[in-house]
Amino acid sequence: MSDNNNNNAAAAAPPSTAKPAKNNGKKAAKPAPPPKRDLKILMLHGYTQSGALFKGRTGALNKVLNRALGEMPAATRTTAPPTDNWGWFQHDEGTGAYRGFDNGMQRIAESIREAGGVDGVMGFSQGAAFAAMVASAMEESRTLPADEKLSNWATQLRSANNNKPLKFCIVYSGFVGRDPALQWLYEGGFATPSLHVYGGLDTVVSEDRTRGLWEKCTPTEKGGKAQVLVHPGGHFVPVKKEWTTPIAGWLMEVLKGETLEPAAAEEKA
Repeated sequence: MSDNNNNNAAAAAPPSTAKPAKNNGKKAAKPAPPPKRDLKILMLHGYTQSGALFKGRTGALNKVLNRALGEMPAATRTTAPPTDNWGWFQHDEGTGAYRGFDNGMQRIAESIREAGGVDGVMGFSQGAAFAAMVASAMEESRTLPADEKLSNWATQLRSANNNKPLKFCIVYSGFVGRDPALQWLYEGGFATPSLHVYGGLDTVVSEDRTRGLWEKCTPTEKGGKAQVLVHPGGHFVPVKKEWTTPIAGWLMEVLKGETLEPAAAEEKA
């Protein structure tokens, strides 16, 4: 009996007379958006060159990108390796194998990890061939070879970038790798949006070789975006405004709608 009385009393209790707090007509503040970070581009120089040299020669492009990106973060560039007269590999004419390939990819993985991850890659000549391989190996849909000896370097790349694929790949005078052990990188084409720039008078990397890579990077069934830009010069990176502006425009289109959230390493800092 007493239990029923208690329940009735609780049910009959009058509503609270406390008045809601006034906000003086102001809307509730929206949570602040996450801080943006710089667009990170991994720079891969050509054979017997250096990261510092390549970065210096593409400085004009960097300025155009920073102006064109507007509200987007500025582009910062990570170079690998930092010393002079490096090659990413040496082609063995007898076997077709690329000597030193794994060491080169290991150095790239280290650079990506040191940068806290990267958004895209840009390379020239041999570095361009490597850039395309890096982008391909990091694609989520790319199946790695069962033999760990053939895929260990790719696993390191993915781990260094927190298993995130690259958003874009820009190659100057690139070409398809000839090593038979690397052909899995080209099977089915590339899903990573790619821009291929080469000189119509290039006698070091022929137009056929460069176009061969471009054709590999046009995976219609995967929806990848590939574009080619031909300048009237030879084997070099064009830095005049008439050639850097289209590159900036292409990159803006590729990154449209992308949000550059802080990388995991930066969030912990």
